[in-house]
Amino acid sequence: MADNDWKRRLGVVYSTNPDFSFREEEEETIETLAPSAQKLIVSIDRRNRGGKQVTLVTGFIGSDEDLAALGRTLKVKCGVGGSAKNGEITIQGDFRDKVTEILRSMGYNAKRGN
Repeated sequence: MADNDWKRRLGVVYSTNPDFSFREEEEETIETLAPSAQKLIVSIDRRNRGGKQVTLVTGFIGSDEDLAALGRTLKVKCGVGGSAKNGEITIQGDFRDKVTEILRSMGYNAKRGN
C-alpha cells in the first residue's frame, strides 16, 4: 500500500510503460559542523518588522533540529522570544554583544556584524 501513495506523486506525468516505477528522491541530510568550524555573524535587523529591532544570527550550517536547539539556548539565556528557521536565528531586541559572548563561550566562531 505504501507504493501506491498518490499524494507523494502529485505532479508526476502518467506513464504507459508497464515497467515504470515511481522513485522518490531522498532529501539530503545536512551534517552539522562542529562549533569551532561554524562562522556565525551576529547583526541587527530592522527591515519589515514595524520599526522593531531583532538580533539576527546567520551563517549556521547544519540540521534544522540543531539550529532550533541553538536558538532555544540563546532565547533562554537572553530571556526573550525569537525564532530559528531558514538557517538563521532571530532574537527579539538588540542583544548583539550578549549573543556574541554566549556563542563564543559555547565554542562558536561568532563575530559582531553592523
